[in-house]
Amino acid sequence: MSTPDGSDPSGPNASGPSPGPHNGSWVAHGRRRWIAALLALVLAAAAVVAVISLNRSGSEAQPAATQSESPSTPVTPSETPSDTPPAPAPPPPPEPIPELPPAPMNVLVIGSDMRGVARDAAAHTAATGEAMDHRSDTLMVVHVPADRRTLYIISINRDTWVDIPGFGGGKINAGLQYGGIDMTTQTVQQLLGITIDHTLMLDFGGLKVLVDGLGGIDVNVPVPFQSTHDTGHVFGPGVNHLDGQAALEFSRERYAFSDGDFQRVRNQQVLLKAILARLTGGGALNDVNAVRGLVNFASCCLTVNKGFDPVQAAILAYSLRNLDVNAIGTMTLPTAGSGFIAGQSVLFPDYGAINAVGAALREGRIGEFAVP
Repeated sequence: MSTPDGSDPSGPNASGPSPGPHNGSWVAHGRRRWIAALLALVLAAAAVVAVISLNRSGSEAQPAATQSESPSTPVTPSETPSDTPPAPAPPPPPEPIPELPPAPMNVLVIGSDMRGVARDAAAHTAATGEAMDHRSDTLMVVHVPADRRTLYIISINRDTWVDIPGFGGGKINAGLQYGGIDMTTQTVQQLLGITIDHTLMLDFGGLKVLVDGLGGIDVNVPVPFQSTHDTGHVFGPGVNHLDGQAALEFSRERYAFSDGDFQRVRNQQVLLKAILARLTGGGALNDVNAVRGLVNFASCCLTVNKGFDPVQAAILAYSLRNLDVNAIGTMTLPTAGSGFIAGQSVLFPDYGAINAVGAALREGRIGEFAVP
């Protein structure tokens, strides 16, 4: 059977019945489904590969991240000896301070009334013999017994009329003006018949620096008053904590008292005892380094006699480490009334009583005169 056009439907090119409209649509739809399935398969395979790659990368990076973030991961210390610094050597022990030989000693304390630097003025007088404008506002003989457990302070009124070696009659405070430290020392030695072993001089500025450097001092004011100097500081009864300026006004005042200079020297004794209490408080003088530091500090303020170098000063200070400040005895050198000589108001010395004090100093009996 042939087709209308004469071709054989059974020939090799025959494809079966011609597709109708519905059959052609199915073929196209099937082709699209096949292509979509193929694409889905490719995408799924790619996703699987990507997941595997990510898991592998994460597993390889995790140990490093864990090691860097974990604070508990131990670090093996180096065992190389050269990496460990050697331990510092212990400091050498402080050099000991020699003990002072057990013998009594007399120290003259001079308070210059100079507003400038008394050390320079005294040096100028010693070198040239020229008088300088400063006098002894304070004069004290500090007797140090051989056992160093107490002290005795003998004050000398500045207006006491005496013979000044190489100068003649005058107030004892004038020795510093005309002959410096040496003349003042000779005058006191001659008056009391004793040997002065060392001399210390302090001026107004030095006293302020010394007291301020100690952090102030506690002074038990025996007679309340208001200063007539500088700031007009008011000193109430009982314990007063004084800085350097207040300590200076306390030591200088005499016009506020009915007995003038007599109360002033008593206040100066109180002041010196307060300074000694501050210096020895808490066992400070038992520490040899502290003693050396104290001597170095005080060297800024004190003028000392020749030969009394910092080493000797440290030995003396260290020897006072067992000092009982409450047992310090004080007194004022006796006088025989006041009067006028050459227009000057003076105090006449009581030579009989002064000779007795001198003998007590020489014989170690000054405790019979000086009272705590």
